[in-house]
Amino acid sequence: MLEILKPGLETSIQDYPGRIGYWNQGFPPSGPMDSWSFRMANLLVGNLGGAPGLEAQYMGPTIKLGADTVIAVTGADMRPKLDDKPIPLWESVAVKAGQTLTLGPAVSGARTYLAVAGGVDAPDMLGSVSTFHKAGVGGLDGHAVKAGQTLPVKSAKGTAGRKVKADKRPTFPSDKHWTVEAVRGPNDDWIDEAGHKQFLSFAWKLSARSDRTGYRLEGPDWTFTPKATNKAPEHGSFPSNIIDQGYPLGAVNLGGQTPIILVNDGPSMGGFICPWTVPSAAFWKLGQAKPNEFLHFKELSVDEAQDLRRKLDATCTLDSIE
Repeated sequence: MLEILKPGLETSIQDYPGRIGYWNQGFPPSGPMDSWSFRMANLLVGNLGGAPGLEAQYMGPTIKLGADTVIAVTGADMRPKLDDKPIPLWESVAVKAGQTLTLGPAVSGARTYLAVAGGVDAPDMLGSVSTFHKAGVGGLDGHAVKAGQTLPVKSAKGTAGRKVKADKRPTFPSDKHWTVEAVRGPNDDWIDEAGHKQFLSFAWKLSARSDRTGYRLEGPDWTFTPKATNKAPEHGSFPSNIIDQGYPLGAVNLGGQTPIILVNDGPSMGGFICPWTVPSAAFWKLGQAKPNEFLHFKELSVDEAQDLRRKLDATCTLDSIE
């Protein structure tokens, strides 16, 4: 059991790849924002990469451990401590019943992942235990963990002393500037070339008005092609309006003049254009970027984005652990 003494800012149960196949019914995939760190935490303790674990954002929880087991902490550096003694990130650690794990504020990155041997034992809902806060779905009660709550854990032995190889860990920029890959489309023909060049050259500021539904970006106004301005009235009056359409996960959704990247808990459709899409292999960067940091977008082709995903999946294996 994991007894939640302090819940942190928003600590939730997630699994990977999340709730797949129900987006058309209003249930997004959810799951960990940084699947790279999440999967590696699980592999360190001997779980399958997608086993249920905890995602903590910005400020971590304080947890009393109910049994002898093995844990691993990855992702953002929240200076983890076991009974007030520092423990390493990216390494599996043996713990004893009654010990207390403390995660503080994130000093680099935004989201920290905690895996425990066996995985958190939460009820399956639509093929996943991942928490979708806004609908009250997943986790133990559909919401972030609460003080006084006890999380059951499946029985497993685990192995302490494993480490993720140094070159197989994600790195976070020290200057608060992230390079994030993006693919043109599906509505790139609504933006003129000046608008595309501006998107790729500008340092977009991540707004504090961002969450697991959407990442709101602050920056200059967009410019459009005649297709966006000379259109049938059913498309809406503003150039970025369009007849309701399906959204891809990672879409740079242009609501008025404000781009919002649709992330793990995002909507499946709506009436705004999506001129660019962040591919799944770059989502870990979004998960670790903090408000008031900056995103620089780098154009990739679809083939390059797929290759990037294959490389990430190949990294998230036992071959990356020593």
